Formats: sequence, structure tokens, C-alpha cells
Amino acid sequence: MEILNWIQDLSQYIHVSRRRSALRQPGRGTNYAAVEQTTRQIVERLHPPRMKLRVREIIEETPSTRTLRFERTDCPLPPFRPGQYVNLFVDVDGVLTSRPYSISSAPGRGVTGNTLDLTVRDKPGGFVAPFLLSEVRVGDEFESTGPAGSFYHEPLIDGEDLVFLAGGSGITPFISIIRDAFGGKAASSLRIHLLYGSRHPDDVIFGEELTDLAGQHPGLSYSPIISEPPPGYQGLTGFLDARAIREQVGDLSGKTVYVCGPNVMYGFCLEALTELGVPGHKIKREIYGPPDDVTQEPGWPQNLDASTLFEVEVEGRDTIRAVAGEPLLNSLERYGIVVPAVCRAGECSACRTRLLAGRVFQPAGTGLRESDREHGYIHACVSYPLEDLRIRI
Repeated sequence: MEILNWIQDLSQYIHVSRRRSALRQPGRGTNYAAVEQTTRQIVERLHPPRMKLRVREIIEETPSTRTLRFERTDCPLPPFRPGQYVNLFVDVDGVLTSRPYSISSAPGRGVTGNTLDLTVRDKPGGFVAPFLLSEVRVGDEFESTGPAGSFYHEPLIDGEDLVFLAGGSGITPFISIIRDAFGGKAASSLRIHLLYGSRHPDDVIFGEELTDLAGQHPGLSYSPIISEPPPGYQGLTGFLDARAIREQVGDLSGKTVYVCGPNVMYGFCLEALTELGVPGHKIKREIYGPPDDVTQEPGWPQNLDASTLFEVEVEGRDTIRAVAGEPLLNSLERYGIVVPAVCRAGECSACRTRLLAGRVFQPAGTGLRESDREHGYIHACVSYPLEDLRIRI
């Protein structure tokens, strides 16, 4: 009888165990596989690795600048912080490449709430910008990353008294922040002082809109500054130096300063802010891509011409030729070797590559982790060959 009872208990145990096996894993508690799948779907909706976009409208901003208004076709547009960017993937004459562009529209303020604006300015000698400005038509389809970047207003850290220093197309993240703060019906508590430097009056992007918003909102002041004014120009002239900042903003105590513009602008702007006594933790700068002329960067070998060609052996793949004055990532893309990339400015580390042999030049400020530096990793988007290389992707 005891044996029969034992067999019956064992049978019942096996039955219960089998029932629970669908819900539990031994030693791991409840099996949340279904919940995890749902969570993963939610996370990918909020932070999509890729988005499918279609050009809905093309808006001419200046003779050299257009806004491409995209609608997302595969899912609703995810939330983003004003000031963030997406990396747009393009195929230019068979070369698969990408470029990061700040989102110039405000979150949820698109035509349907499912659109985002990327404002593109022509770049002499550029590769992607001329293509986007001259070849793209309404209805064309693209792919991009989800919104990324940390160049946005963080109220608890940055406070509410802000100074924006913009140069050229560096206005794009600022217009998103300004549209979000002052373009809606609710009153904003932010106080923003925008100093916007351009070479010519015709180069000023969003000028009329900024003038209108500043006239409607006492919390926004707007000062366009022209470095190469035409005869008879009556506005502010010069550069975003200490004098201009002091005259237009006044005392900078307690203010957080944001800087975004061409690489050449950072040198004198950051020097000016130091002269004005702004502490480093109160300065936020957007990484603005590789330098236009890397040979002018501190530390570049004086005897190395930018046009010098080197061989780059990609372990397990091809050997390519790379120009000294071009980022290694660009050279790889020209040969059809696609490396993951998001910021293309040395910050995000998506293009992290192992350098097995050879030397590269990386401009000051490249966001390479010390552990990566010790173990031979580089950021291909801001690495320039100084000799023949061997790399592992």
C-alpha cells in the first residue's frame, strides 16, 4: 500500500511539474518569456534601431538650405528630445553611407504628429549634402536610426536660463528646442538668449521665424551676427567672440551655454567662454562631425599631405586604399565595406574598430574610452591613416 501511495504521489508530482514547466524554469522563477517579448516590442517602439522614412515635403529655407520633411512608414514616430539627431542612410552612386542630421522639428508638432524635419545645408566639396539637395524628390524612401544624442535641455542640471551659440547649420538643434518651448500654446518658463552667427544675411536659416518668435515671447531673445556683411548692412556684425557675447547676453553667471556649429567655431567660442568665466560644467557642445580640413588640426604631421594614399587590410576581407585626409570610415564605405555608425563624430562608438597594425591620427576631443585606447580600438569615423593599416571590424 505504501508503495502504491508513493507511486501515486510521484505521478501527481510529475503531473504538476509538467504543468508548471510551461510557466517556470528550474531555479529561475516564473518564465516571463511572453512578457519579455512584449517589453522588447515596447522598447523597440520607443527606441527603434532603424526607421523607414518617406519624403513628404521639401521646403526651401535659403538658397543653400532645404528642409526634408519625412513621415515614418513602418511604425509611429518615437518620442525624442528637442536637440537630438538621427543618422540618415543613403546610397550615393552605389556607395552606401550615412550622415547624422539634427531634427529641426519639435516633438509632436509635425504635420500629423508622425513627421520629422531634417534641415540640410549645402557643403562645398561634400558628398551626401549635394545629393540630398539636388537628387531627392517627394516620395523617395530612406532608412535612419532612431533619435539619439545628448544635446538637449535637462532642466534639473541646466536650469532655465540658457545661452545658445549657433553657427551656420548648427542652428538646427536649437530651432527644435525653441519650437518646443515657444511654438505651442502653453507658456514656457525658459529664458533663451540665441546668438546666431552666419557669413551672409542670405545664409541665415529660420531667420523670419526666429524674429517672429522673439517678438511674441519675452523669454526668447534673438541676435543674428553677420561676419561678412554686405555694404549698408545695419545689423550686428563680427564673430561669436567674448565681446559679442558680453554685449548681447550680459552677465553669464548661473547660465548654461550650448554651442553648436562648424568645427572652426568651437575654438574661439570656447576660448571666449573661458575668458568670460563660464565654468566647464556649464558648457554643452554638440559634436559636429569630422573637421573640414584635418591637416589644420593640432598634432597633424607637418610632412604628410592629405592626398597621400595608404593600404588598409581589413582582416578576413579585402585590402583597400585610403586617403590620409579622409576618415577611415568613409574610405571603407567607398569600397562597399559598411561599418555601423550613428554620430560619425567620435562620440557614440558604434563604429568602434580594432587597429591591429599601423598608426592613425585622431583629432583632440575624440570620445575614445581609455580602455579602448589601451587595447587598440579606434573610432573609424574620426581616424585618419598615417601609414598602412591592418584592422578588424
